[in-house]
Amino acid sequence: MAVSNQHVETGTSSGDELPGDCPENRDTAPPVPAGRTEPCGHRRAHITDSLFHGGGYATPESRRIFCDQCRLRRWLRVEVTLASCQERLGMVAPGTAAQVARACEPGRMDLAALAPEFRRTGHSLVPLLRGLEAACEGAAGEMVHLGATTQDIQDTAQSLEMREVLTETDAGVRAMAAVLADLAAAHRESLMPGRTHGQPALPITFGLKAAGWLDELLRHAERLGQLRPRVLTAQLSGGVGTMAGFGGRGRELLDLFAGDLELGVPVVGWHAARDRVAEFGTALAMLAGTLARVADEIRVLSRPEVGEVSEGWQYGRVGSSTMPHKRNPERSAQVVLLARLARSNAALGIESMVQEHERDSRGLRMEWVAVADVSHYTLAALATLNEVLSGLQVDSERMAANARAAAESLCTEAVMLALATPIGRQSAHTLVYELSQRAQSDGKQLRDCLLADPTVTAHLSAADVDGLLDPALYLGEARQLTDLAVDRGREWLTATRPAGTAVPEGALA
Repeated sequence: MAVSNQHVETGTSSGDELPGDCPENRDTAPPVPAGRTEPCGHRRAHITDSLFHGGGYATPESRRIFCDQCRLRRWLRVEVTLASCQERLGMVAPGTAAQVARACEPGRMDLAALAPEFRRTGHSLVPLLRGLEAACEGAAGEMVHLGATTQDIQDTAQSLEMREVLTETDAGVRAMAAVLADLAAAHRESLMPGRTHGQPALPITFGLKAAGWLDELLRHAERLGQLRPRVLTAQLSGGVGTMAGFGGRGRELLDLFAGDLELGVPVVGWHAARDRVAEFGTALAMLAGTLARVADEIRVLSRPEVGEVSEGWQYGRVGSSTMPHKRNPERSAQVVLLARLARSNAALGIESMVQEHERDSRGLRMEWVAVADVSHYTLAALATLNEVLSGLQVDSERMAANARAAAESLCTEAVMLALATPIGRQSAHTLVYELSQRAQSDGKQLRDCLLADPTVTAHLSAADVDGLLDPALYLGEARQLTDLAVDRGREWLTATRPAGTAVPEGALA
């Protein structure tokens, strides 16, 4: 499985695992004495676990969710829930569920010792079932997994994993929305050049730019909320979806089972219908795409020749091993990279939708890679961009200076529209086009070209032209649009605030 072999952070109970935590935490092991070589267990084979790079590709939360041991314990939780529901329906003997639950308590099974069995059998669940059966007292072990198939357990556990990912994603989105609302409000008046195709276009405010980021982020929050009831469903339909192994009580059992796990109840089994998982990955990749758009804008605007924003910098951060001066926008660039990785893994989820007959491991096993990795990369992108935005340095004076320096490029529309009433819109466009292109080609000031043209001076005075070439006077409804986005963002933060939590300071200002 393409999941983390390490539980990097300790003590994080998600509510979706049985009591207890990973017995190992190799990252906090005592340092190897000088002169000795640390024995290599070859466990760190994935970028998310790398001692050198892992911090940029995963978060403590994503490692917890997809930790091998936590995943195994999540499978056990599903098995305990199944036994409990079957006991309530009289499908297994009284006391069976208690015995199964007791066998699943930490320390009752040596999960690490099962690893050779996973390799020997080539099966992703049977060794765990055998270990569970052996750990049960009496005949309870014989009733474990009654009527279910492996994919019932693993799909249900994967729904629990995806729910945890969405919970962490929600928290990251909320934190970012609060920061963006404050950023937009603080800079509703901050004049800057608006750019299209990499060139000066029209004047805007930085507040409006941040408001656009916020508005897009809120749409992702809406999508993520809408997909929960559709995507987070239990799976319990037996080998080919007929529920034949449940003695005619399959639907009743499924209702209980899904209810206990707080998952949705599907109409029919979805062993081969993987649209739910594909939607999950696609939604995360779309969110990551927005994060990358924001991060790349920050990266570009931080170029010294632009100098309008910059990542927060702390002493000790190193940009280059050979150029001591470098303060690279590393975190913004990393978000762009993570979004690319998230998109590539979301594509695997879509690929896994093409399945043969009632079940097909070729598609299923792609999900073991795709779900974990799209989650790692998206949560890492969220955390990284939240760090960047929280410490973002905004140079309002440089923004305004850049706008004033490019004023003649930013304000041609204003001049054209001023002339549109007396001479017509198309004629005005042609006239200003000719004058502005001539000014650029000849290295002249547009103001001088305008005031030398008799058609212009017949309708506009020098003071009129100066006013039209002032970018601060051509901001349209930028401030009002910013306010609308900020108000919507703060209303959403209030309406969706989890019970017992406070709104971040300033979010309701």
